[in-house]
Amino acid sequence: MENIDVMLVPLRGLLLEIGNFLPRLGVALAVIVVGWLLAKGLRMGVVKALRALNFHILTERAGIDGFLKQGGSEKDTAEWFGIIAYALVLIASLIVAFNTLGLTQVTDLLGKVLLFVPRLLVALLVVVFGSYFSRFVANAVQRYFRAAGISDAELLASGVRYAVMAFVLLLAIDHLDIGGGLIQHTFLILLAGVVFALALAFGLGARERAAQLIERWFPRDPADRT
Repeated sequence: MENIDVMLVPLRGLLLEIGNFLPRLGVALAVIVVGWLLAKGLRMGVVKALRALNFHILTERAGIDGFLKQGGSEKDTAEWFGIIAYALVLIASLIVAFNTLGLTQVTDLLGKVLLFVPRLLVALLVVVFGSYFSRFVANAVQRYFRAAGISDAELLASGVRYAVMAFVLLLAIDHLDIGGGLIQHTFLILLAGVVFALALAFGLGARERAAQLIERWFPRDPADRT
């Protein structure tokens, strides 16, 4: 009998651990189910609220929705914001569930992801409003150049728009804090290289063309403007 009792001690310990684990597992599953339901409700609420605020019109005019459609996405920007809100609540519920189970390493990883999602949301907002602002500035510059009688107004307006968008993207990447500033510095180096290459190519290979453009944009005689 004593030998049997000794052999049953590990089995009793296992059954005791299972008995302690099952209630926590039930609580974790309940938290995940409730979090999933809340996430679905929040996603629908965010999409409806953004559409009520005509946010989809803003993103459409900014060109963000067109860019997403070209990439094969059937969802507009408002729906993507709803998906981000859905993921935010779902990750929070998973953190609570895994914390209940005592899986601290998983909760630490999900906690880092949870802290990244709001930064991603703000970066997307910066891109959306920055894209709309860049198009607004480009249209204003184009109207001004046309009113001033300067040719190639559309080309100059496009250059202004791309310059503003480059600055906006740099702000968004900086807010995400990815790579410890490596991406920002690389982006600035590439941008500076492109600008320098274009200026060098235009200055050396098209001096006559540059003189013609300057003469056409700013003629000596205002009556000669075309």
